[in-house]
Amino acid sequence: MTASVHTTIRAFLEKNKHGILLLYFAIYLPWFGYLEKTVTTHFHVIHMAVDDYIPFCEYFIIPYLLWFFYVAWGVGYFYLKDRSEYFRLCSVLFTGMTVFLVISTIYPNGHYLRPTEFARDNIFTDMVRQLYATDTSTNLFPSIHVYNSIAVNMAVWHCENFRKNKVVRYGSAFLMISIVLSTMFLKQHSVFDVLTGIVMAVFMYRVVYVSVPAHMPLAQRRPVRKPRRI
Repeated sequence: MTASVHTTIRAFLEKNKHGILLLYFAIYLPWFGYLEKTVTTHFHVIHMAVDDYIPFCEYFIIPYLLWFFYVAWGVGYFYLKDRSEYFRLCSVLFTGMTVFLVISTIYPNGHYLRPTEFARDNIFTDMVRQLYATDTSTNLFPSIHVYNSIAVNMAVWHCENFRKNKVVRYGSAFLMISIVLSTMFLKQHSVFDVLTGIVMAVFMYRVVYVSVPAHMPLAQRRPVRKPRRI
């Protein structure tokens, strides 16, 4: 290996050393795959009375599937454009995903909310059938679809690059809400899963976006205006 090539590799690794955080998926994916294969019949049933009043709507398959692109875009964008926000987003995502894995491991869970037949037959119901065939109705709470969507939206709204870009900010919020609703209208999750995902996201928001800045160096803090004396 020539000196120039060695220098180029070193420069690349130095520039992208924050990418080591993404090795987390080497832990998450095998663990999740193991749970999907082993938690199939014997599990604690998740159900709330309100679940029975939420109708099935196959059109929500669109925002549900957009979740994969939404989260990937969030991680990729902040990786390239905003390193500090990238670290915050990863800390929120990976903490919640680990909590989810631990809960699913020690408390196997699932539901029986999925419809056995569909009132309509169209391309959207075909997509739902494929989803049901590839994704089990187990390992549900807290809903990672809900939690991760909120995490990405938090990052978007806190990113200085989007401070004046209402299209991105409100577009992100709309997609986040659509994804949250899709988990219930597709009968992928119980309301309980959604609520626990929201609660955990709010908790992590307090930890990462509220508590942490208080411990930042003084030079990095935003000035706090003192109240005027009357």
